[in-house]
Amino acid sequence: MLGDIIKTLRLSHNLNQVQLAKSLNVSKQTISNWENNNILPSIDMLIKLSDFFSVTTDYLLELDNRKFIEITGLTDTQLAHIQQIIKDITAASDKKGSNLS
Repeated sequence: MLGDIIKTLRLSHNLNQVQLAKSLNVSKQTISNWENNNILPSIDMLIKLSDFFSVTTDYLLELDNRKFIEITGLTDTQLAHIQQIIKDITAASDKKGSNLS
């Protein structure tokens, strides 16, 4: 559910509810209500959440599981370095996973 996804993303960014609330200009109670599935964020807030956590709104709504990284302003060389780091991390994770079998 959306609340679980918001909470998981918040915790993965090492944020408490107060910190997230300040970043989004909402109250801590609002964050708590979202995470407990008491209320749903508005469409505008859903967009802010997706931008803040670098995920798509479809990801938040469990329609897609892709995430993204904002790369605006990086040079092609910097982008190539980031792509290589991602490949290295993925390869290390794949290797680790295959060793567990």
